[in-house]
Amino acid sequence: MANIKADEITQILRQQIENYQQAVAVEEVGSVISVGDGIARIHGLERCMAGEMLSFPHDVFGIALNLEEDQVGTVLLGDYTEIREGDTVKRTNKIMSVPVGEAMVGRVVDPLGQPLDGKGPIQTEHRNPLERLAPGVVDRQPVREPLQTGIKAIDSMIPIGRGQRELIIGDRQTGKTAIILDTIINQRDQDMICIYCAVGQKRSTIAQVIKTLTDYGAMDYSIIVAASATEPATMQYIAPFAAAAMGEFFRDSKKHAVCFYDDLSKHAQSYREISLLLRRPPGREAYPGDVFFLHSRLLERAAKLNDALGAGSLTALPVIETQAGDVSAYIPTNVISITDGQIYLEADLFNAGIRPAINAGISVSRVGGNAQIKAMRQVAGTLRLDMAQYRDLAAFAQFGTEQLDKTTQAQLARGQRLVEVLKQDQFQPLPVEKQVLIIFAGGNRYLDDLEVSDVGRFERELYLYLETNYPDLLKGLREKKQMDEQIRAEATRALDAFKDTFQATAKAAVAGS
Repeated sequence: MANIKADEITQILRQQIENYQQAVAVEEVGSVISVGDGIARIHGLERCMAGEMLSFPHDVFGIALNLEEDQVGTVLLGDYTEIREGDTVKRTNKIMSVPVGEAMVGRVVDPLGQPLDGKGPIQTEHRNPLERLAPGVVDRQPVREPLQTGIKAIDSMIPIGRGQRELIIGDRQTGKTAIILDTIINQRDQDMICIYCAVGQKRSTIAQVIKTLTDYGAMDYSIIVAASATEPATMQYIAPFAAAAMGEFFRDSKKHAVCFYDDLSKHAQSYREISLLLRRPPGREAYPGDVFFLHSRLLERAAKLNDALGAGSLTALPVIETQAGDVSAYIPTNVISITDGQIYLEADLFNAGIRPAINAGISVSRVGGNAQIKAMRQVAGTLRLDMAQYRDLAAFAQFGTEQLDKTTQAQLARGQRLVEVLKQDQFQPLPVEKQVLIIFAGGNRYLDDLEVSDVGRFERELYLYLETNYPDLLKGLREKKQMDEQIRAEATRALDAFKDTFQATAKAAVAGS
């Protein structure tokens, strides 16, 4: 029988008691009361935060949206068909966030930041919350740097600045996405990151956008956040916020980014679906009462930061689809009142072959000339007014032009030629110096004696002529960004010389035929 030494046992027990550490692992959990249509109601999470990420079984996550007295209403992300009544739900104590950073550039991701392009995982340590407070008044500065779209009608009449929110609005099939694609293609070498957010679009449409941007080399500085029409309403609802969070990373890193939300009509519809399922009271057109706040808190995140914060910018170009040109419907009027102007695309103009189909009368940029280079301000000062007056005159003159006086007939003829100048083929954005010169030509009556059908050819040949014979003129405009006496004189000389050549060629062609 072994010797038992009482003092040894006492010593061991004393050591055990001294080293004893009480560690209690507390996890706040709840259980699913009901689930369906991407919505789960949970009991037992009394201390849950609004917008908190909740962990469900099968790697499904949810966002807490409704905090009620005895339950929490959450929207589910991912494959929610696996969730059953009675499942355990855990708090994560984190507000919903998405991965952000340089590694996202060139990728196609879903609204949770997970890759959809088959190019492997995205290596980034940075995350930004989906919802963030917009920069305050003191943190901003006025918009004064231009964001060149490469589209003559926009850069001359409805200019967009870095940090602005400009709405693109129009019926379906009027060229809204075409304007976005041209703008993205034109950002090459402009020190701008483009984030295209597709909400509720057909997958074939998103694939076409990706192909176009890849073909033009624009994916090198672009991110695509895709929530197609097949995705649940919850994914469509968070997609624009995810895109804004990705853009804010660049804005806060002293860089420049632009977000295209295509489109916010479908975003509002997905939010309406979620709100009705969460039993929130419906308002006008069955949208919830906070649908205005939904879009204002999203678009207010676009800003030009002050110099102390690095002077970075996030520009927002939201898209709204109207029904039969009705801009006075609920969602269109909401977003018009939030943004700093709108580009209105009209189906009648589109069908008449005027593309981009921009209605100069209703379209407006509330930043105005601040978002233009000085040269463009100098040549395009009255262009928007001239175009609006021409539209009114054209509507009046369709009953017959015989009774109109000479001045009115001249104004009509000039308007027709300006319309031709502002037409532009898709995927052919123009550098700003060429835009300035063709608008200068239109404003100084170089086009007045041309046939309307010859204006397009005149413009194309003018660019080739200038590149060959007057490269210094284009270079000077690009660098000085204004038309001083020297550049104006050289531009006049170049246009005079080209006009003579153009007319001589035209006469020779007529004589030859």
